[in-house]
Amino acid sequence: MLNKGLLLAVLMAIIPAASPSMAQEFGRPLEKWETDFSKTTIDLSEVIDVIGPDQIPSIDAPTFLPVAEENKIPGNEPVIAFSHNGVSRAYPLRILMWHEIVNDTIGGLDVAVTFCPLCNTSIVFERTLDGEPTTFGTTGKLRNSDLVMYDRKEQNWWQQFNGEAIVGKRAGEKLKTFPSFLISMDLFRQRYPDGEVLQPDPRRARAVGQNPYVNYDEISSIPFLFRGELPTDIEPMMRIAYVDIGDKPVAVTLPYLRKNAPVRIGPLEFRWSAGQASALDTRQISEGADVGNIEVYRVDGEKPEPVLYTVTFAFAARAFKPDLEIVQLEN
Repeated sequence: MLNKGLLLAVLMAIIPAASPSMAQEFGRPLEKWETDFSKTTIDLSEVIDVIGPDQIPSIDAPTFLPVAEENKIPGNEPVIAFSHNGVSRAYPLRILMWHEIVNDTIGGLDVAVTFCPLCNTSIVFERTLDGEPTTFGTTGKLRNSDLVMYDRKEQNWWQQFNGEAIVGKRAGEKLKTFPSFLISMDLFRQRYPDGEVLQPDPRRARAVGQNPYVNYDEISSIPFLFRGELPTDIEPMMRIAYVDIGDKPVAVTLPYLRKNAPVRIGPLEFRWSAGQASALDTRQISEGADVGNIEVYRVDGEKPEPVLYTVTFAFAARAFKPDLEIVQLEN
């Protein structure tokens, strides 16, 4: 069972000491936000102030190695795989665990590759506003245990789970998203032999490969810093594959996929294969339990097409989509 007090102590030890602004209300001068706090789509009381902005530092000048030259990452470790215009890159969670955002340009496309450990959500966004590139950073805030990002052009606050601006002049707008895969390093090597792999940032290089949230994804855990209502019809920490496509979002649990994959729901096909370690289980990511690779495709055309999906926890999906129906094994 996750020890929340120990976890908080670990986080405070690995994150630089927060400024006095931590204790201030949002928008007070000490944090020097230029955000328009009069414009919001949420009640600001839903936002939890954890640490100061950028104290989990985004990677803004990423470097890469050809996958053929990368020999330090165990094959079962998870990576976010993203391709554009013939360029394919792997963003290992062993690195994103400590940065949460990578501001990159791939195949001419400006993107922010993001990962929220507390919700296990990995999403790729276009990092442009009105056609102009910007970079994204971490606010140090959480809502529904999910990362709240900010853009450095206008300092709007954006919810990572759905890409919506929740505070600032763009409140209500959404970032453009792109399909990506959360797969094992071995699977990335197999599918993208000419791909590239993100390299560690010197600021967190010593921590790479470690998980500060030990045992976080145990089914009996309680989400860290979550204030919302937990679901009663499913274990809150149940891993699910979530797709928000068309008029009705679709979600399927990991145990259901393990037993029944491939699973066809409407135009979607959910696939599962063994060989990926959980990034949120043991101290060393490579030693984590095998949760496998989940992939989702649209299969009603001439050939399967990747769709935007995320592998997240049931509590997070229900927090943002309260009426979400989740396909799960019968008791």
